[in-house]
Amino acid sequence: MNSCTVDAAIQSRKSTRAFTAQAVARADIEHILECASRAPSGTNCQPWKVYVLQGSSRDALVDKVCSTHDAMRSDPALAAQFREEYDYYPEKWVSPYIDRRRENGWSLYGLLGIGKADKDKMHLQHQRNFRFFDAPVGLMFTVDRVMGRGSLVDYGGFMQNIMLGARGRGLDTCPQAAWNGFSKIVMPHIGAGPDEMLVCGMALGYADSSAVVNTLHTPRVPVNDFTTWLD
Repeated sequence: MNSCTVDAAIQSRKSTRAFTAQAVARADIEHILECASRAPSGTNCQPWKVYVLQGSSRDALVDKVCSTHDAMRSDPALAAQFREEYDYYPEKWVSPYIDRRRENGWSLYGLLGIGKADKDKMHLQHQRNFRFFDAPVGLMFTVDRVMGRGSLVDYGGFMQNIMLGARGRGLDTCPQAAWNGFSKIVMPHIGAGPDEMLVCGMALGYADSSAVVNTLHTPRVPVNDFTTWLD
């Protein structure tokens, strides 16, 4: 195996926020998922379940969630009906995490020319999540409720494999926790049972290289900032 190729896939992976309409072959999706399933999991439980949305199934979900998202803006009280089933983000933000979050948000909005007072533009940009950023393929990931939190750790490896496998085939992705708040809509739409919990979604397709949003390059802290060396 060429380590340079692996490194290139890792380093070129990013959250793509604008895709072309070019279709993704089912054979490519199946190959990516098959390779991704080699991810490690505790006692080889393999807790992942994947729902692939394309065509009319994708478009119908987009319409349902975007309509609800618009309704929530008109009537904020509706937000109480749509809650995440697990805490993806902390209840209380502290440094340095809140600082990185703010930097990421304003870097994105700044690139798109969206100011703090541009509530309409913010709403539309947030809604881009629920359009899969125009990607032709949407993936939804669920896990059986009986599983423990360790299965979410396993899921991280599985999803990273999908994202790297996509890069290896010239495709791009965007993992999306934004869908989690709309699980009441997503789960029945994809046919998931009551014993399943939505983990997150993901957009998959070919990146639109002409879109300015795809020039965003998020920073990473140096290795020695998060590593303790013990001799």
